[in-house]
Amino acid sequence: MIKKGLKVKVLVGKDKNKEGEVIEIDRRNNRAKVKDINMIKKHVKTTKEKKGGIVSKENFLNLSNLMLIDKKDNKKKEEAKK
Repeated sequence: MIKKGLKVKVLVGKDKNKEGEVIEIDRRNNRAKVKDINMIKKHVKTTKEKKGGIVSKENFLNLSNLMLIDKKDNKKKEEAKK
């Protein structure tokens, strides 16, 4: 199961074979945000608190397009095979 803070690998799309850490999960829509993956440009309007402009930020990916990378489990599986 993919959870916040775990490392994942992208299986399809423009960021194929890249790895990153899950920073946000939307279970209702089966989507997740991965750090520095699927970056988009967002136009932000100027307010009293924030300066406006074009901001790069992560967009959601479908969970089916991600593969969990967990090196701890891999070591245990290799030992079990021997």
